[in-house]
Amino acid sequence: MPAFTGTSFQSWCNFNHRLRRATLPPDGAMRQLYRIPFVRAAAISAAVLIAGSCAKIPLLHRAPPAPVTSLGSNPLALESSLPYHAPRFDLIKNEHYQPALEEGMRLQLAEIDVIAKQMQPPTFDNTIVALERSGALLDRAGKAFFSLVGANTNDTLQKIQDVIAPKLAAHRDAIYLNDQLFQRVRAIYDRREAGRLNPEQKMLVERYNRDFVRAGARLSEADKIRMRALNQELSKLSTDFSNKLLAGTKVGALVIENRSDLHGLTDAQISAAADAAKQRGLTGKWVLPLRNTTQQPAQASLTNRAVRKRLFEQSTLRTSRSDSNDTRNIVRRMAELRAQKAQLLGYPSWAAYTLETQGAGAKTPENAVKLLTDLVPPATARARAEAADMQKLIDAQGGGFKLQPWDWQYYAEQVRKAKYDLDESQIMPYFELNNVLQNGVFFAANKLYGLTFRERHDIPVYHPDVRVFEVFDSNGKALALFYADYFKRDNKGGGAWMDFFVDQSNLTGWKPVVFNVANFAKPAAGQPALLTYDDVSVMFHEFGHAIHGMFSRVTYPLLSGTSVPRDFVEFPSQFNEHWALEPSVFANYAKHYQSGAAMPAALVDKIKQSRTFNQGFSMTEILGASLLDFAWHTLPASAAQPDVDAFEATSLKRFNVDVPEVPPRYRTTYFSHIWDGGYSAGYYAYTWSEVLDDDAYAWFKEHGGLTRANGQRFRDMILSRGSTEDAATMYRTFRGRDPNVDALLEERGLKGGDSTAR
Repeated sequence: MPAFTGTSFQSWCNFNHRLRRATLPPDGAMRQLYRIPFVRAAAISAAVLIAGSCAKIPLLHRAPPAPVTSLGSNPLALESSLPYHAPRFDLIKNEHYQPALEEGMRLQLAEIDVIAKQMQPPTFDNTIVALERSGALLDRAGKAFFSLVGANTNDTLQKIQDVIAPKLAAHRDAIYLNDQLFQRVRAIYDRREAGRLNPEQKMLVERYNRDFVRAGARLSEADKIRMRALNQELSKLSTDFSNKLLAGTKVGALVIENRSDLHGLTDAQISAAADAAKQRGLTGKWVLPLRNTTQQPAQASLTNRAVRKRLFEQSTLRTSRSDSNDTRNIVRRMAELRAQKAQLLGYPSWAAYTLETQGAGAKTPENAVKLLTDLVPPATARARAEAADMQKLIDAQGGGFKLQPWDWQYYAEQVRKAKYDLDESQIMPYFELNNVLQNGVFFAANKLYGLTFRERHDIPVYHPDVRVFEVFDSNGKALALFYADYFKRDNKGGGAWMDFFVDQSNLTGWKPVVFNVANFAKPAAGQPALLTYDDVSVMFHEFGHAIHGMFSRVTYPLLSGTSVPRDFVEFPSQFNEHWALEPSVFANYAKHYQSGAAMPAALVDKIKQSRTFNQGFSMTEILGASLLDFAWHTLPASAAQPDVDAFEATSLKRFNVDVPEVPPRYRTTYFSHIWDGGYSAGYYAYTWSEVLDDDAYAWFKEHGGLTRANGQRFRDMILSRGSTEDAATMYRTFRGRDPNVDALLEERGLKGGDSTAR
């Protein structure tokens, strides 16, 4: 999840994150980062994420509210009467959001004024707890609004977002730049060691003080005026980027005139393409919608090289043509403004500002870049060896051309089939979505944590595709609500993510209401929803974020759930992916959708044997994107705005990650994570989190694997703690030592003699 320092809203960040160990890494991740108190966001971005990544950022923290009479019958005026205070999507309409958001801001500022101006000396309760309880209406309205902006937007919601984004930026500044309020927070912070605060309360005070300082509370009045202006412009640009990317991705979908051009796709995929065309009023044609990433899944199957090239170009040029969806000026200006903001706060670059608070990993841009560049040589060497294998195949077939990026997926699939006698069409019939969810994702959660699930049809949803499950703990007590929204829509942000409708908090006594969003291909009517193994991994990944939120046992909302440093956010989700291939779990869900027969052992073995296949490509594309992120966000404020395309090419060369056949997972112009998803100078976190998750999985293997005892230990020491303890300390306590990269290199087949192509 991302850092909302005035340029993004969190939940509404779109985290299409995923890299992992499959031939075509899925767009997995949630949309989260670490929380920013109050309205933590200024720029409410909607692409929503996506990645990568990513979990949530609560808007504001609630207390049982008094009726908001100024909103009349607006259903957001009162706390929901549904179980778990779930949103009343059966009653909420587009026109309800803006009045509720604006009234929520007004009411919270009134609450803040009372806190700041009270005559009593500052105490933990009358200042810090009061802040935690402020903003109930804004939190409620914001969570519902931004969930729809990300997952089910429309023209009206986008217009509201355009209006609300700068207002929320100003609202956040009105709180964080309030000197009276800061002096109260600072007074409590200065005597935190002398008081009777417990460790969680002390951590909360330190977090508030840190966030005020990093927002500019210590700046002069003149610099505060400048800070407000920067935040206003950044909030608008972030929203503009989000809207342009959504539109560009929709327009960029490849329209096919002749069915023969789809040769290589299955009948079900062709039917889904026909349905996608009908939804756009293109009856008699076929549409291949774009996913968030550079490479597109259909490239693995399309036999027509010219069509593959067209699809690749549609993807890479979606927001860099000279049209209304061009984002190049936006990203250049955002990089410039972020650098100026960092300089105003005393940092040499935006990356230096951002990484200072990343408690589990890098701490400095230099450390993060070293982590990444140390992985570049084995990754690119493996990628070049993989490319050589594919070139041999092309030559053997008399292709007469040099391997290009749009060929990689197609020939990688052929090489995989030749080496392992395996292709997606063999395995997809064994991965029916509901079976994977119920007998895979939920089954693993039961084995590890004792959870059980019951689908509920009485909870209103924002789209018919959404399903709701009540989650029960091992003792049978109600734990949480879980929403699942898995199918792609043109009005849904790209990638996959997790977020909250309601945050867990012992202060309010409320249980978490969590949702997962993905972009799996929706089958034609009457057809089963069959998944690739990458899609299966995404389901396990996002549910890892979900259980991180569900298991939270924290008193104060600012520290609860997935509200952890960005480089710790993806750890539980990537860790949860490991259970997708655990034998007892896999055998329980990998069953043929028609016969119910278990996947044959020989086919299971092929999947396991091929796990490290194509990892040079996978690692190189993710390293390319991560280093590109740092290239933009280590620019000093004095740097001139560069030409976007030239700067990208030069930066990839500088970091030695410019493998022509392996473009970055995201190009600058559609890199949602860093421009509207809160992962600016933080996309590296997926790689660092992979170090943690593979290292933690190694601990499980050393201690008996998938057992309730191991699951309970992980829950108690990691998943339930939120940000109540330093992340690095938390991990060290769990593992018994600091993490190392050995398990990651082994899992990806990049260690020692395994670093060459197989």
